[in-house]
Amino acid sequence: MRGLRILLIIAVILGGLFVVADRIAVGFAEDEAADKIRVSEGLAEKPDVSINGFPFLTQLAGGKLDDVSIGIDDYEAPAEDGKKIRIAELDATMRGVEFSDSYSSATADSADGSALIAYDELLKAAKVEAAQVAPGMTAKVVGLSAADNGKIKVAIEVTAFGKKLPPIGVTSTVTVEDGNTVYVHADAMPKLAGVSVADRKMREITDFKQKIDGLPAGIDLKSVRSAEEGVEIAVTGTKVKLVG
Repeated sequence: MRGLRILLIIAVILGGLFVVADRIAVGFAEDEAADKIRVSEGLAEKPDVSINGFPFLTQLAGGKLDDVSIGIDDYEAPAEDGKKIRIAELDATMRGVEFSDSYSSATADSADGSALIAYDELLKAAKVEAAQVAPGMTAKVVGLSAADNGKIKVAIEVTAFGKKLPPIGVTSTVTVEDGNTVYVHADAMPKLAGVSVADRKMREITDFKQKIDGLPAGIDLKSVRSAEEGVEIAVTGTKVKLVG
């Protein structure tokens, strides 16, 4: 009985030491992974990286991690015409992350997450310079905000015969096109100063697109809806390349 008690005590101690070693190892691996992602994606700051699942050391020995969470703030993604768009928050959960023997590359079997683009950032894609929509009348987009049911309100400023009128709110549906483009489309055309304007001319003002090309390889935009701070985009992907 005394021998069994000693064996149990030793097992508990060894188990505790294994847990401590496992947690130390995972903390080191998270820091190293964050640094590699920072370099690979050209980030100013290290992202938040959490390697989930226990024990970590057995996953490491198998060369594949079950679940890795990544959070990036202020991610600048390449857009069209050499421009960039700032993604305020990009969070993703990667599953089945396989890495090379040298840890120089890592690819996830699948990924799901979300991204947030602030309204002032999305506004850069809109028609913010006044354009003629009818004789003696110009219009431009001056702001974006959240509307009901996941839609966006586009604020249009109209100048009629030299007089600036109060902004008009146009309710718009926001969708994803081709897996990499956010599309804002007005539900209906408003009258400007009591004047009906040609649908085509107004849509040149109200409707616009923002293409996002620079997300990590394998990540696509899935859906989009408005939120208080900006548009929330669901992202998804397979064979997502993290580094290398």
